[in-house]
Amino acid sequence: MSIDQLVDFLNTYDPGSDTEELPDDAAARAWFAARGLAAEGLAAAEARQVRTELRDAAEGRTPPTAALRHVPLCACVEDGELVLTSGHPLGPLVATAVRLAFEGRWDRLKLCDAETCRYAFYDGSRNRSGRWCSMASCGNRAKTRAFRERHRSG
Repeated sequence: MSIDQLVDFLNTYDPGSDTEELPDDAAARAWFAARGLAAEGLAAAEARQVRTELRDAAEGRTPPTAALRHVPLCACVEDGELVLTSGHPLGPLVATAVRLAFEGRWDRLKLCDAETCRYAFYDGSRNRSGRWCSMASCGNRAKTRAFRERHRSG
């Protein structure tokens, strides 16, 4: 499971346009299958709940522990590496989130600061200071707005 797949999952809901990619079980299973993820037995309502809990954890920069209530993980150590497994369809996504927290990288998973966007993104910057999902769109708009406000009042 990759971080990109986790970010894609978190972005299956667009708060800016209130667009839902997982409205029902069939759509949720199709979304998972299209990404090579196990979809059998997947319930859209549970996927949306786990997604909300992971987004809330990313926004609050708190560990993603709430998702573990819905998706049990088994942990073992193989060749000195932590291995997380689950028979649940959401298991690989939750395992990726837990692994990020375990490795001290969960705080790199953020929600865009733009109130009209709120997309999830992985902040790969050296100092972990990323604020926008895209500097070209959301970041540029925010900086242009701040520039105009400074020059109006001055």
